[in-house]
Amino acid sequence: MNYSSLHSMIAKLNQVSMGDAPCDLLLKNCSLINVYSNEIIKDIQISILGDRIAHVGIDAHHTIGPNTLIIDLDGMYISPGFADSHIHIDQFVLPTELIKNSLLHGVTAFFSDPIDIVSVCGYKGFTNFLDLANDVPFRIFTSIPGGLPVDDELSKCKNLNEQQEKTALNLPHVIGLGEVFSWTKVTTRNHAIMEKLSRLLKNNYVINGHTAGATNKKLNAYISSGILSCHEPIDFDEFIERLRLGMWLMIREGSIRRDLNNIIPYVITNKIYDNKLMFCSDGLNPDDIKNIGHIDHCIRESIKCGLNPINAICIASRNCFDYYNLNKDFGGIAPGKVADMVVFDDIKKIKPVKVFVGGRLIMSQGNILINFPHRNIPTWITKTIKTRKFSRDSFKTNIKLKSTTVMTIYLKTEIITKKNYVDLPNISENIPPSFDKDIWKVVAIDRTFNSNKYSVGFLQNFGPDIGAFASTWSFHENNMVVIGSNENDMVIAANNLIKMAGGMIVIKNGKILASLPLQYAGILSTDPFENVVNNFNQINSIIIDSGCKFKKPYLIPLFLTFLALPEVRITCNGVINVKSKSYEQILK
Repeated sequence: MNYSSLHSMIAKLNQVSMGDAPCDLLLKNCSLINVYSNEIIKDIQISILGDRIAHVGIDAHHTIGPNTLIIDLDGMYISPGFADSHIHIDQFVLPTELIKNSLLHGVTAFFSDPIDIVSVCGYKGFTNFLDLANDVPFRIFTSIPGGLPVDDELSKCKNLNEQQEKTALNLPHVIGLGEVFSWTKVTTRNHAIMEKLSRLLKNNYVINGHTAGATNKKLNAYISSGILSCHEPIDFDEFIERLRLGMWLMIREGSIRRDLNNIIPYVITNKIYDNKLMFCSDGLNPDDIKNIGHIDHCIRESIKCGLNPINAICIASRNCFDYYNLNKDFGGIAPGKVADMVVFDDIKKIKPVKVFVGGRLIMSQGNILINFPHRNIPTWITKTIKTRKFSRDSFKTNIKLKSTTVMTIYLKTEIITKKNYVDLPNISENIPPSFDKDIWKVVAIDRTFNSNKYSVGFLQNFGPDIGAFASTWSFHENNMVVIGSNENDMVIAANNLIKMAGGMIVIKNGKILASLPLQYAGILSTDPFENVVNNFNQINSIIIDSGCKFKKPYLIPLFLTFLALPEVRITCNGVINVKSKSYEQILK
């Protein structure tokens, strides 16, 4: 959503402040959470002209005119709107659906890194995705992806070229570079990445970081290259090492990882300055948004840990806009600031009652008060599953050896894998999965470039009594990943995803047990939020109830292609050892 420029408003705001012109909206009887003075000030009145605040004080009657709307907040607390400092919003639902549900939790701003839409659809997808959220009552500040390709030699995905990056950086509300998670490219001074960092720093753009696994001289080298934030610390030791080196820390509390309770108690105990701390989700699944919350949850959890509520709200608002150099316009309730505000009646429960965006009441008592504009989805972006249909023999291995030792991708968690070896029989020149040994076939299929490439591997330690689980969304190669206990159900799963134009699906005995359509680029659903929640929960519940060894099975196909984590991954080109950056032979 566009907002007025301060320079165009100063004369009008000045007039209202002095009582020489009326305000449009007056909020009275406010208990103001002042993120600048670290205090709660009662009986405050806030005068708003257009989308900006003109006056804040005990008495603002001089700003009232005959057409001024007056809202009595009856002593409720009011704070700046909450911001998610790092979120991938190109996941599960369209931006408008995510926005509506985040507003219910007091969130008025996203700092978005749309890496997956770019990896599937390139610059054209990037601009179309930005258009989806035009003219909605919300702030989406976008960074161009900084993590593509994950590996220059092994990755196969779309990206922005240098000219497209320069063009994108001049688009409204594009603020810099997203997380640079291949930090070894920085520490080895990869020419392309160093040129990019230098170019962005020269033009005062923000560069976000990702330093999982970096320490000591490598961490110093990374930070000295102009990358000043990170959302990856999972405990206080990692957190404090980065803070001591001047980094801004985004404390992650999202669907993939929840790190807040490993960090905030130690921040309190060690009396750490919190002016460089922010909250982020790094991405949320729809069920978590509905049942746990968003940044409001981060505030509540921090308060439970013993953090002062005002400090928690500062971390959720002001600090974020300080980091992104947007504090002239956002982050607090003060004269001249854009009037993005959250109202709640309990300082510890932080349950938003009202949300104002640009001085406009958007949410009240759990209801969104406006109609969001409808966006037409272009046909081309619903046709990104570019692969042929598969036959019942497509995923067989065609190996003539009678007995074989195969390399498996062993699941340590939903995300982390290791290399293992098992003996499997060869039946009619095919090595089938073994349900008894919990050995599954896994296939990664190019669905982006229409190359008909795919590779077959073996997965171990998955567990559920199902025939196949498949997804067209995977980080950040966006291969179609099919996991199966038998080839027939795997083929049915793959062909149904082609027919659906993308999504996730569970098959058993040739029948669909659950599915989640992801029609937009194969990574986002165009369905209403509640439908997505129900379909998402059905997929996870069926897999878990069937004996899966993990609590979040939907993450498994997402991360099987992700080349930035140990130890072995699979893409359409083969099974890859991430540490050695080489392809593995599945037969020993």
